[in-house]
Amino acid sequence: MNWVIRIPSSTSNLGAGFDSIGLALNLYLELKVTQSETWEFIPVSDCLMDIPTGKENLVYQIAETVAKQFNYGELPPCRVEMQSDIPLARGLGSSATATIAGIELANILLNLELSEEDKLSIATNIEGHPDNVAPSLMGGCVIGHFDYEVDWIKVPVEDVTFLAIIPNFELKTKEARAVLPDSFSYQESVHASSIANVSVAAICQKNWRLLGKMMKKDLFHQPYRKKLVPHYEELEAFLEEDVFGTFLSGAGPTMIAIASNATIEEKLSSWKEAYSHFEWLPLQVENEGLVSMKLNVSY
Repeated sequence: MNWVIRIPSSTSNLGAGFDSIGLALNLYLELKVTQSETWEFIPVSDCLMDIPTGKENLVYQIAETVAKQFNYGELPPCRVEMQSDIPLARGLGSSATATIAGIELANILLNLELSEEDKLSIATNIEGHPDNVAPSLMGGCVIGHFDYEVDWIKVPVEDVTFLAIIPNFELKTKEARAVLPDSFSYQESVHASSIANVSVAAICQKNWRLLGKMMKKDLFHQPYRKKLVPHYEELEAFLEEDVFGTFLSGAGPTMIAIASNATIEEKLSSWKEAYSHFEWLPLQVENEGLVSMKLNVSY
């Protein structure tokens, strides 16, 4: 048995879309799966060299969780080659791709025949919210709500660039969660929600400039988390005249600027030169999510 599983990365929150809006991006985690005598995870990419290579690997842990959920015992052992171009702990959904990979691995090995809705439900229950797992599973922009079940809408996105600006330090989600307030007043909640509502409408109408305006007004997470990213306000001001808007990707520390394809072509080289200590990565939305293929040849 030979399988290839490919999952796109994601960005989430998009300012006021906290824990509910995510976009799939064209960076990928890919697994090549072959039946074996023991479980072994082989990192192929540099960014994965420190991952666990046995059953303590996150992908296996998720697959085992799914197996137990469906009352299965041991998973048949496999050799899994893992390749990724998704930076770890940078706010680009690396853990969500591992979650989707683990669910699909169990689905294949145990012949569970899970539907897309089944996979989304399992992934969201594991993650606690759908913002990264939903787009990685289904592609495009997914706006979701989770309360025992997941309600969601997928919006295809094209003809705009999401420019990831990646620093050389990590920011753990736990640290980024710790700076958020415990509660809002009723008046604050209404105000913050109105910003989020307009943000969703702007995405659906592809009104990127309005979305950028709403992202800057966000009250849910950016005012608190950008303090953990020392260069945030400087870079936001530097790019402001040329891009539709800038936001903190997921929990950070990656920033993403939304810009026209023409602007990226014209300006990217000078931006890279001005801030050469960052990685500048122009990305497109991946409108196809999880891809799982059975191969008839060995590798």
